[in-house]
Amino acid sequence: SFEEIYKFQRQILRVKDRDEFPMILVGNKADLDHQRQVTQEEGQQLARQLKVTYMEASAKIRLNVDQAFHELVRVIRKFQEQECPPSPEPTRKEKDKKGCHCVIF
Repeated sequence: SFEEIYKFQRQILRVKDRDEFPMILVGNKADLDHQRQVTQEEGQQLARQLKVTYMEASAKIRLNVDQAFHELVRVIRKFQEQECPPSPEPTRKEKDKKGCHCVIF
């Protein structure tokens, strides 16, 4: 799958019709160091080329599993803030206005 990462990224960007989209690169089975086929340096280099965060994880020993999830959430939130920055705080006058401010999705 290491050789396919560029293709996966292009497919995601094409489907999303974007030049960038929040992603991270996670190398799995980090506990099987003796069976490693991709070095940590190769993973980091690929991540730099793709401009994404790189982590190694192991579900078996629970290494960086939660951290990878949290990092992805951070990347998504940062992306969303750049896309749609929070609106400024309402002025005192706007707060005093009567009525309901509803948002329907």
